[in-house]
Amino acid sequence: MARQRPGDGPATPATVALDRAGIAYTRHPYDHDPSSPSYGLEAAAALGVDPAHVFKTLLVDTGRGLAVGVVPVDGQLDLKALASALGSKTVTMADPAAAERTTGYVVGGISPVGQKRALPTVLDETAYALEVVYVSGGRRGFDIGLSPADLAAVTRAVRAPIGRRVS
Repeated sequence: MARQRPGDGPATPATVALDRAGIAYTRHPYDHDPSSPSYGLEAAAALGVDPAHVFKTLLVDTGRGLAVGVVPVDGQLDLKALASALGSKTVTMADPAAAERTTGYVVGGISPVGQKRALPTVLDETAYALEVVYVSGGRRGFDIGLSPADLAAVTRAVRAPIGRRVS
């Protein structure tokens, strides 16, 4: 996967962080529909990829601060599994305003990469079976594709089974 030129999509804190780290990635801007019920499924359709390859970034409150769970958009975050992976007794979904303040991104465009403050991050183990995963590039209507190993490296993510399939 080759690094893209700056004109191939917006520069965001995520792309800046990846460029600084020397990580290869692809940029995938698309026309975002504000009325879409699911940003992640919208991204998968716009990119023409299986939703299991597109991952959403969800913030949780551990009681000691915020943390990040990254799971496929066609599934759900298992809060108990994420709490266990983080060494917490329980976690709850973070307040959206707190998530935006802490990450520097807007809800629907929160990237696991390039956040204002590095947060504990857990990447669902299903990502590791894929050659490329797609995550928000830091704006609604903009995803980035990169290897799961590179995503884990740049976010210092731990690997754990934190997602569950939706039937």
